[in-house]
Amino acid sequence: MPKAYWISAYRQIHNPDALAAYARLAGPAITAAGGRFLARGLPVEVKEAGVMERTVLIEFDNLAAAQAAYGSPGYEEALAALGKGNVEREIRIIEGV
Repeated sequence: MPKAYWISAYRQIHNPDALAAYARLAGPAITAAGGRFLARGLPVEVKEAGVMERTVLIEFDNLAAAQAAYGSPGYEEALAALGKGNVEREIRIIEGV
C-alpha cells in the first residue's frame, strides 16, 4: 500500500495568532494520527503560479490514515481554533507512487 501525503499550501495568512493557536493543536493531533512532518515553512523559491507563503508536507502510512487524520476529533478542534477567514489555504491529500 503506498504512503499518502497532506500538502498544505497557504495563499495568505490574515491572522497569525489564529494560525498559532491552530498549530499548537494540529501538530499533536496529526502526529497522534500517524502523520510525520517532512517539511514546513516558507518556500526557498516558487515557480510558475506559486505563492511565497507557508507550505507543509506531512506523510502518512496510507491513504486511509491521511483521510482519518483530517476527520479526527483532535484535528477538528484545531480547525475550530483556526476559525473561518483567518487563512486562505488549500490542503491536498494524495497517494505516493
